[in-house]
Amino acid sequence: MESILIDLPRKIKRIREEKEITQKELAKMSGVSYSTLTKLETGVIKNPSFEVVLRIIKALEIDLSDLTGE
Repeated sequence: MESILIDLPRKIKRIREEKEITQKELAKMSGVSYSTLTKLETGVIKNPSFEVVLRIIKALEIDLSDLTGE
């Protein structure tokens, strides 16, 4: 479980950039504040709530396995 949380910021950022979505756009799309999103991507927030992760997943139109898998 710990390794999933360590990789989460990197994976969210990679997927967001692959989809050519800015942090501000993702914040608006997901309903997660820009501040929270940037802190999550930079690793300041190390243990985000499931609700935050779920909102980001829905906004990016991905499955949870895209963040938890290799």
